[in-house]
Amino acid sequence: MTFLAKWEPQLLSVLRIVAGLLFLEHGMSKLFHFPHVAMFDGPLPPLIMVAGAIELIGGFLVTIGLFTRIAAFICSGEMAVAYWIGHVPRGGLFPAVNGGEGAILFCFVFLFLAAAGAGPWSLDRK
Repeated sequence: MTFLAKWEPQLLSVLRIVAGLLFLEHGMSKLFHFPHVAMFDGPLPPLIMVAGAIELIGGFLVTIGLFTRIAAFICSGEMAVAYWIGHVPRGGLFPAVNGGEGAILFCFVFLFLAAAGAGPWSLDRK
């Protein structure tokens, strides 16, 4: 699909923004209960609070494209840890069984952003 090649830098920024917003939403649901996710009702364990903080701050930084490489690298690592300690114990290694597809996708999208950078529509470029 060579016709999309000319849009590659802009699509990198779109990928970063969408992934950052989705990650930010996960942090907001853990820390601020918005949007409401029933499994985060009640007091949260410290590890979930740390994950929420990484998702909130990292998601925000990735969304606006500020310190993108380091923020994305940290977010990628968080998702790797989440897969191994949160999903694998629930159903083994297979993501279709343990519900870990999202964690794996986030992990590798953020790893790609850590390597590729923020793209042209970012505060890193200003």
